Order: sequence, then C-alpha cells, then structure tokens
Amino acid sequence: QVQLVESGGGLVQAGGSLRLSCAASGRTFSNYNMGWFRQAPGKEREFVAAITWWPYMTHYVDSVKGRFTISRDNAKNTVYLQMNSLKPEDTAVYYCAVGLRNPVLLARSYDYWGQGTQVTVSS
Repeated sequence: QVQLVESGGGLVQAGGSLRLSCAASGRTFSNYNMGWFRQAPGKEREFVAAITWWPYMTHYVDSVKGRFTISRDNAKNTVYLQMNSLKPEDTAVYYCAVGLRNPVLLARSYDYWGQGTQVTVSS
C-alpha cells in the first residue's frame, strides 16, 4: 500500500524557515516526479514546486522562486521542501505528491498524495 507522510510543518514568524519532508512507502519512487502543492483557506490547491525523475529538473511557482528549494533523496524515498524567508501569504496546508505524468505543474499529473501538513507564518 502506497503511503506518503509529510512532516516539518508548524508555526513560524515571517522571515523564518521551515523544512518539510515527505516520506513515501509501499514502492520505489526513484522514477517518479515528486511535487509539493499547497491550499490556503478559501482558496484552491496550487502548485508550489516539483522535481522530476532523472535528470531531476526543478520547477517553482513564481511566488516562491529564490526562497524555496525542492530536493529528493531516492535512497530514502523522500522529497524535501526547504522554505526560507517565509511570508504570511505562504500560510497553507502543504501536500506532497508523486506521479508519472506531465506537466508536473498540474495536480492531475500526480497519482499519490500525502495527508498534508500545516504551515502558519505569523506577521
């Protein structure tokens, strides 16, 4: 059974940092694309970042470029999201996802989803 478990969310002041992790189990995901999405209250789920399988290209939504970094550790079946210079508008539930299809910016390209982790940035 495939399972994705996010961790690392929490409450942080504006300008602070958090590192989200998403551990996958149930199968090997080294040849899958891995991504992060977020959903703020009253808003639709939006793409945040993705890292493809080899050659591990990264993609970011414009609002997080230069502040967030996505990475993966295939040996641990884990994807990370390092979030720096956090802003109140980054407040949302963050979801990790893995999938085989393109484009990686679209939620429908992903087959498996985590349960989400709350990130709250105070001003």
